[in-house]
Amino acid sequence: MKVNVYDFDNTIYDGETLVDYIMYFVKHDPKIWRYIPKLLVIAFKDRFHLFTFKEALDAYASFLEGYYVNINPQENIVDFWDKNQHKIKPWYARVQKDSDIIVSGTLDFILDEVAKRVGFKRYIGSSIDDSTGKFKQLCFLENKVTLFREYFPDCEIENFYTDSENDKAMMDIAQHVFIVKKDKITQIK
Repeated sequence: MKVNVYDFDNTIYDGETLVDYIMYFVKHDPKIWRYIPKLLVIAFKDRFHLFTFKEALDAYASFLEGYYVNINPQENIVDFWDKNQHKIKPWYARVQKDSDIIVSGTLDFILDEVAKRVGFKRYIGSSIDDSTGKFKQLCFLENKVTLFREYFPDCEIENFYTDSENDKAMMDIAQHVFIVKKDKITQIK
């Protein structure tokens, strides 16, 4: 089955959901403040594609294992999306199909709520064990392809939309590739 596949952050969503979610907690929970310097380094490296898969896993681990396990992140997800749903780019509603698949590094519980609101039914995100803060699944770099093939073995990517060269592995298995910058979409393959 041929499908359209989309990255989420900076592609469908105008920004990085994890950064916005952390900023949500910065406003509501001063305990997160001690992690801000490390999170800024992570955000910089992620933005400029300076991570390998292993480095990304290690970088996020100390934050997740130190802060994440001491909160209930799902508790505020409805309020987070009430404040951030306006950042879903309008172009996606014009092209959206029931068969779409989102493949994103975004945490799955963040995608769960927005999927209900926007109406996409199939998606893969990163998953964290709530009790340990360790990744159960990291949907990042070449691991996106591994997870896509695992979850959707009968699907072939006709069109892939992304904002980043970080998704080169996904680009390689797609028939057509589109780069999304704000609301401008450019076909590159």
